[in-house]
Amino acid sequence: MTEVPNKSAGGNIRTVAVCLGVTFGMLGMAYAAVPLYQIFCQVTGYAGTTQRAEDTTGTVLDKTINVRFDSNIATDLDWEFAPKQREITLKLGEKATAFYTASNFGKTDSYGTATFNVSPGAAGIYFNKIDCFCFTEQKLAAGETVDMPVLFFVDPEIVNDPLLKDATTITLSYTFFPDEDAEQEVTENAPSDKDGTTLKSSL
Repeated sequence: MTEVPNKSAGGNIRTVAVCLGVTFGMLGMAYAAVPLYQIFCQVTGYAGTTQRAEDTTGTVLDKTINVRFDSNIATDLDWEFAPKQREITLKLGEKATAFYTASNFGKTDSYGTATFNVSPGAAGIYFNKIDCFCFTEQKLAAGETVDMPVLFFVDPEIVNDPLLKDATTITLSYTFFPDEDAEQEVTENAPSDKDGTTLKSSL
């Protein structure tokens, strides 16, 4: 007697394979979406994302703009963080340096990373940082206090933007979060004694 192929079983296998393929494809797209979104924000200034520049455009206008400074800190980072100046007035296209002060009141060394944006959000594409503490993670020893500079300028092209041509103030805001990756890397690379106990450096 000849067996009849089980078409239903084959169809179920194909259905499962397709579903798995779609699931893994969606996961891959989700992971890829994060860096793509970051690139999109950096290029367009979306959500107040500022730009990064090597230097100014070379054009300086007589028109001035006020830049205010704001600071925030995550509750699980035992630091204090605040701007040394609340506001700077500068010409469009002119370089300026502002300072923030950070203090570690914890009992151990710790690492932090700063996120940032400006408001109004549309000004992000015109706000350029040449150098900033936010470009890398920051380490503070227990009890340490440091000044953190940011060198920036506002692109004169802002006057040609119909949404911002009459803007008089931009607020630059930073939020510090614990950098768990940096702390984990330090822990993993720390010397250990024979029983595997991590030794603290005396430096």
